This record gives sequence, C-alpha cells and structure tokens, in this order.
Amino acid sequence: MTIETVISVCLGIGLAASVGFRVFLPLFALSLAAYFDAWQLNESWQWIGSTTALITLGVATVVEIFAYFIPYIDNLLDSVSVPLAALAGTAVMLSTVSDLSPVITWALAIIAGGGTAAAISGTATTARLASTATTGGLGNPVVSSIESGTALIMSVISIFLPIVAIVLVAIIFYIIYKMYKKFKLNKT
Repeated sequence: MTIETVISVCLGIGLAASVGFRVFLPLFALSLAAYFDAWQLNESWQWIGSTTALITLGVATVVEIFAYFIPYIDNLLDSVSVPLAALAGTAVMLSTVSDLSPVITWALAIIAGGGTAAAISGTATTARLASTATTGGLGNPVVSSIESGTALIMSVISIFLPIVAIVLVAIIFYIIYKMYKKFKLNKT
C-alpha cells in the first residue's frame, strides 16, 4: 500500500464523516477540489469535477444548509438523511480511494465510508430530536449551525490535511461514544 493510497483512504473517511453532518457540502467541497485540480479522483469519478456537477452540488448545498435552519423541516430532512448519508459516504470513498483492488475498494467504501457517514448522521438526527423535544425547535438552528460548521471544517481539513482528518474522525467517534454512555447511564 502506497502513501497515496493511505492518504486517499484518510480523505475518503474524513469526507464521509462530513457527509454525516451535511450530505451535499462535502460532495461540493470534493467537486471544488477536483475542479481546481487540488485532488485527483478515480477515473470513473472525474465527472464530479465538471462544471455541471459543481453548480448542481453548489445549489444543493445551499438549499440543504438553509433548509436545516427551519424547525420541523430539519426533522423531516433528518428522516431521509441517514440512508442518503450512507450512500454519499460510500460514493465519496469510491471516488477518492486509489490503487486498491475493486473488492477492497468496495469493502472500504461500504464499511468505512457508508458506515462512518451513517453513524454520524444517526447521532446528529438524535441530537436534533433531543433539541426539538427540549426547546420546541427553537434550539435547532444552533444544532444546524454546529453541524454545518463541522461539515465545512471537516471537508476542508479532509481535502488539504487528510491525515489530520482521520484523527478528527476518531475524536468525533470518541465524543459520540461518550455521549452515548452518558445518555445510557441517565436512562437507567
């Protein structure tokens, strides 16, 4: 395994984690990176760097971010975000991983990409439901701001510092684990 392969896996996992917070923002960031030749994608995923993909993903990103600031619409979006995040996380991994056999690439894409995105999306959905239940939806824009900001920061770090991104993903999972343990203890 080459250093380029390791870096591409780190990029894919970092962007998959970002997808868990916002589905389109990391895809838009990847599209920008490919468009400006900051990152080379697999041959079959070159279309992500096209002008059409850049515009489409840019519009989808803006719509998604603003829609999450509308209480109760954000909960509706969350109901579809987990499966979409899993698909987008898988796609991000497929597009970035290089120099591996198709079997390993697909396994990484489904487990590391889709799994990471789905786990984070599920946690974000739970946080939003808790916010809706405790604040009547008034706290949801704060949750949305944190999620959008995290997705943006993780996307940028993933593209420019993929090794740092994998460390941040580990920290995010640690925080999720601690929150789960705290919730589980408070429930019993």
